[in-house]
Amino acid sequence: MPLTPPAPRELLHLRDIELRGWKRADGLYDIEAHLKDTKSYAFENDDRGIIAPGEPLHGMWLRLTVREDMEIVAAEAASDHTPYGICPGAAPNFARLAGLKIGPGFNRAVAERVGGVQGCTHLRELLGQMATVAYQTLYPIRAAKEQEEAARRAAAGEPPPRKKPGLVGTCIAYAPDSPVTLARWPWLKEPAAGE
Repeated sequence: MPLTPPAPRELLHLRDIELRGWKRADGLYDIEAHLKDTKSYAFENDDRGIIAPGEPLHGMWLRLTVREDMEIVAAEAASDHTPYGICPGAAPNFARLAGLKIGPGFNRAVAERVGGVQGCTHLRELLGQMATVAYQTLYPIRAAKEQEEAARRAAAGEPPPRKKPGLVGTCIAYAPDSPVTLARWPWLKEPAAGE
């Protein structure tokens, strides 16, 4: 365990989230999430009566079908377990995510389409993680195409593009001056005075 040993404690709540990235036979990609909340004790619920230990309070699914360019072409949600009978009514609204592109402005666009009373807090919370899984799923494919394009440009004697990659500045590894960034995109290195 990478954390320090905990103080004596008792488990009360468990949230399991599973995320998967799939390549489909039709060339599209499915990013799927499943969220399940359980308690270690029985409790009373106004709509469902007694919820037993380990019985899901929340059991929700979300699938984004995306193109290689990260555009969502379809979205589907389902709520198998919810605390209130009205909750599954939000699931169809997640189809409104079709047409959005995962990238800058994604969270704002999600809020416009399924924010507040139009959606479900738990399903919306999955979307940030799903965006990350979409990047992780498609990164090797997109990077290979970038390398092919760079090789084509080099063979044609064309200069490489000098646009700052979107990853730069997103974490410590991709800080503009990190050794990782400068090894990958050496043209980002600012020349020292007198160079």
